[in-house]
Amino acid sequence: MSKKSPRPKPKYKRIVLKISGEALREAGSKDNISPQIVRSIAQQIKEVSDLGVEIAVVVGGGNIWRGLPASNRGMERSTADYMGMLATVINGMALQSQLEELGVTTRTQTAIRMDNVAEPFIRRRAIRHLEQGRVVIFVAGTGNPFFSTDTTAALRASEIGAQVILKATKVDGIYSADPNKDPKAVKYQTISYVEALTKRLQVMDSTAFSLCMDNKVPIIVFDMMNKNNIKNAVLGKKVGTLVS
Repeated sequence: MSKKSPRPKPKYKRIVLKISGEALREAGSKDNISPQIVRSIAQQIKEVSDLGVEIAVVVGGGNIWRGLPASNRGMERSTADYMGMLATVINGMALQSQLEELGVTTRTQTAIRMDNVAEPFIRRRAIRHLEQGRVVIFVAGTGNPFFSTDTTAALRASEIGAQVILKATKVDGIYSADPNKDPKAVKYQTISYVEALTKRLQVMDSTAFSLCMDNKVPIIVFDMMNKNNIKNAVLGKKVGTLVS
């Protein structure tokens, strides 16, 4: 009788996974949300959750509504930002549905109260959910205009004591320039918060970088299209670019 191979030991016990809204949309499709992509992400999250890792997810809303530049849309910035927050709620509900289809217990917490849809964000309750093995999805950003969902990820990671932020993108790390436009762009294997800020690398906004720097939360930026990358990052394998 063959012995079962031991379960791999994760490097991180509690993580925040940041997923952009654009990542939920299939290239060239008119649909804002691709069920296939959402299900693939849900399956990857389940694999990591099955390792005993506590997972919080922050989702963006750019696939449905992007607030900037608000002036070009004939509205003030605050209104446009609130509309973007509501878009993240739609994305969060889609991800929650797919996770529950896979048997993963989830809780969605929103920074804007909407009791028929999700729980209000309460830090202690979020931590308790994580300790109970539930995946927590944070939606509606910080609940305030003028802040991105990257900043939300940095804030929530600091609040719940996450050991790392995994930022899932469509590129395999941070480059000196846009690799799709500049063939001479150089990929960084590691980079400091200060370098990322001074070089104005556009992978996250300056507020998010500053929050992570102040609270010593490392960030791993990686390609979400590789279905093993979330798990590999959690196991401590070399994936994407490390900001620390």
